[in-house]
Amino acid sequence: MRNTIWRSALVLGLSFALMGGRARAEELKKGDKAPDFSMEGSDGKTYKLSDFKGKKAVVVAWFPKAFTGGCTAECKSLKESSSTLKALNVAYFTASVDKPELNKKFAESLSVDYPILSDPDKAVAKAYGVLRPDGGVTNRWTFYIDKDGIIQEIDKKIDTKNAGDDVARKVHDLKLEG
Repeated sequence: MRNTIWRSALVLGLSFALMGGRARAEELKKGDKAPDFSMEGSDGKTYKLSDFKGKKAVVVAWFPKAFTGGCTAECKSLKESSSTLKALNVAYFTASVDKPELNKKFAESLSVDYPILSDPDKAVAKAYGVLRPDGGVTNRWTFYIDKDGIIQEIDKKIDTKNAGDDVARKVHDLKLEG
């Protein structure tokens, strides 16, 4: 009995160690090639990272859930900074794992002038490492990707009320302007 418990504990411990090591090895970081994506926008168009290669830097601001307080504040802030962001000539999006229909309603309710991207099957969220362990929603992280598709920054500390100004400042500081 003691040997069986000991073996089970050892196997369980090794499994966690291996999974943890693998998760850390796959975590995206500055300098990594950004995974390509194809997501439907709230405007009905499909957006692919590869479509911007060599043309524009891309900012993707992941948020947990449409129609919630922090996400509403973040999306509103990006809308309020739209003239500054558009002058920087970067493609910028917010994104969630909500269904396209929900993000369309969310975008309309806020009158945003940029696409909110949907990843309902969560494949892109998994590739970017933003899906929370419970698998229901994403972390609020913003990815800054240069024209060559290389991640220049991953911001994991988002001030939702000032997100638009912060994104504009970061794009400028990283020299990602088009």
